[in-house]
Amino acid sequence: MLVAGVDSSTQSCKVVLCEAQDGTVVGRGSAPHPEGTEADPEAWWQALQAAGHGLLDRAGAVGVAGQQHGMVVLDEAGEVVRPALLWNDLRSAGAAAELIAGRGGPQWWASQVGSVPLPSFTVTKLRWLATHEPDNAARVRAVLLPHDYLTARLRGALPAPGTADLVTDRGDASGTGYYYPAGNRWLPEVAAAAIGHEVTLPRVARPAEIVGATPWGAALSAGTGDNMGAALGLGLEPGELAVSIGTSGTAFAVSDVATDDASGAVCGFADATGRFLPLVCTINAGLVLEATARLLGTDLAGLDRLALAAEPGAGGLTLLPYLDGERTPDRPEATGVLRGLTTRNATPANLARATVEAILASLADAADLIAGYGVSWNRVLLTGGAVKSPAIRELAPGIFGRDVEVPAPDEYVALGAARQAAWALAGGDTPPSWPRRTAAVHSGPPEHEIRERHAALRDATATWKEGTS
Repeated sequence: MLVAGVDSSTQSCKVVLCEAQDGTVVGRGSAPHPEGTEADPEAWWQALQAAGHGLLDRAGAVGVAGQQHGMVVLDEAGEVVRPALLWNDLRSAGAAAELIAGRGGPQWWASQVGSVPLPSFTVTKLRWLATHEPDNAARVRAVLLPHDYLTARLRGALPAPGTADLVTDRGDASGTGYYYPAGNRWLPEVAAAAIGHEVTLPRVARPAEIVGATPWGAALSAGTGDNMGAALGLGLEPGELAVSIGTSGTAFAVSDVATDDASGAVCGFADATGRFLPLVCTINAGLVLEATARLLGTDLAGLDRLALAAEPGAGGLTLLPYLDGERTPDRPEATGVLRGLTTRNATPANLARATVEAILASLADAADLIAGYGVSWNRVLLTGGAVKSPAIRELAPGIFGRDVEVPAPDEYVALGAARQAAWALAGGDTPPSWPRRTAAVHSGPPEHEIRERHAALRDATATWKEGTS
């Protein structure tokens, strides 16, 4: 039996066709999404049809993992009211601050929702819609997430609000800001207060539930969010930490215990299996590497060569890599800071090395925040597009202070969606055991001084007036 997994991300749609028994990939497809921070959901559907051509109709089950947080709003006829606001649309930053203050502050959100809402969260976009587009807000009868929309379209038609055909899963629901993962329940009053009236929210399916069928007879699993799909595709287990370095950076771990971080740094998400997925996100990652390469008049391969030619510690240079502001720590107006520059260490190699060390140190900080909530691990799995960098792979063990495993490159979000589809077919309490992709293990001595210098610069700039850093 074959199963298909869909990764509907910000930039593209990717489809993998796999053997249900062991996850062997037998087919792949992809198609681009429009650029921007809002999108017509119909474009996602068109991309899914293109990416899945010749693949989806061979599958006995299909699962969809989609970009988290996106706001898809439907009217009473089931029609999309306006283009979906995506996770990276930060117009709702003011709305986030309003919502936090209006509900008793960060501690209320942490204890009642599991996360303090960031501008990416769906609830903040509902408030933005109510404030800036009141006529559109008044038409809204149901709110979906991107993967919910595609799952519904795969059933053959987008159902009207109020029907049982609107469905989601607890993993993606946990990123809305109006779902409580620890209690496994919606908070409809929070969504209603954000948009100004009651709205229909999708039914939350069980992890291995079949939620419908495609017109060609394939079973549909509940689907999930992209980070939850990645955890499932990697086979992430308690005791392991996943660190993904792409345009942005994330660190997340599977846990049996929910987190409730009132600082807002650790998002208290649920995973796709019934457990929890505490996650920390940084804004600055791969784009900082690209910016430094441009500054040095080279490309990413050249940046790698330079970084590996320098000694650990970059001759005393320390970079605070907040070039585009930062989410963790919460410094939206911050800029980058370079400390320790002298005539002796002012070399391209040292700047390249300091940049790689800075990105890794920032993500090691994120990992420490998760550990602060009792989530421990003894293995680090390094993923994402930037791990193609030899410098990232070689320097990571020293910065994280332990061996780092780099799984073979693959579409882990789509693989996680396919694994969920196979689980829906097989049933049972746990997903099918698929062999892990081969991982290369990288080792190196701990570089405590680099972490200490990064932390000192991070803390020293915390009191700087925003915009002067």
